[in-house]
Amino acid sequence: MSESPSVHRAAAQGFASGAETYVRGRPDYPPQAVEWLRSDVGLAAGTTVVELGAGTGKFTRVLLTTGAKVIAVEPVVPMLERLRRDLLQSPQSPGGSLLSAVAGTAEHIPVASGAVDAVVCAQSFHWFATPAAVTEIRRVLKPGGMLGLIWNQRDESVSWIAEINGLLARYQDDAPRMMSGNWRKAFPAPGFAPLHETRFPHAHIGPPDRVILDRFLSVSFIAALPAPEREQVRTELRALIARTPSLAGRTEVSVPYVTMAFHCRKTSADSAA
Repeated sequence: MSESPSVHRAAAQGFASGAETYVRGRPDYPPQAVEWLRSDVGLAAGTTVVELGAGTGKFTRVLLTTGAKVIAVEPVVPMLERLRRDLLQSPQSPGGSLLSAVAGTAEHIPVASGAVDAVVCAQSFHWFATPAAVTEIRRVLKPGGMLGLIWNQRDESVSWIAEINGLLARYQDDAPRMMSGNWRKAFPAPGFAPLHETRFPHAHIGPPDRVILDRFLSVSFIAALPAPEREQVRTELRALIARTPSLAGRTEVSVPYVTMAFHCRKTSADSAA
């Protein structure tokens, strides 16, 4: 598949080259995310959900625990291939008959109009928070269908997290980020009820090389850097770990997160063109 013009270059390049680091470094989701999917998004056995920007399948696993049929949509080929390998192609794969994984974008979802009960975007909506994408999401939803958005957001009230965010910001350029809040400009959206927000405390616990180095080197615009610049970021992260008392010399550390979840309902039966 050629690169879609609707996929930001930082996502296309960074996620393509950094799929393995993404798998190692990204946190999973708190248990409350499953209850949010069931109670607020309405997922259960017999329902169908499109996951937009499914990546390597981290949130796909959570979706499958609801018993819903999952259509994982991902435009970046190495990410989609990793999702298929992990969730569909091995004897221990959890996908089974409930999961299909297809190439596509938020502006061109390969699903019929009015076909699904929900669309969920995990760590992804900020990449495509445009009127065209929201219109396409509305097109594929059934009347009364739900849109769910969820992110694991680093807790900037912790000083060393704020320092890391400042380091990353030097390389951001025009890459969209959830924390900017620009994605909120897509709402209120025509044909959708108001957006509702829920928050859960969360933490990513593990070795520093995984939960700090791999996590932050998997950020799209960092993974897309030339190798010398990427190594400079790695060096700076190691230096930060070494001078931070709660991190230095530890084999296991805790990175604090807040999981932010949002949902809204399609309000009318007519589908957007």
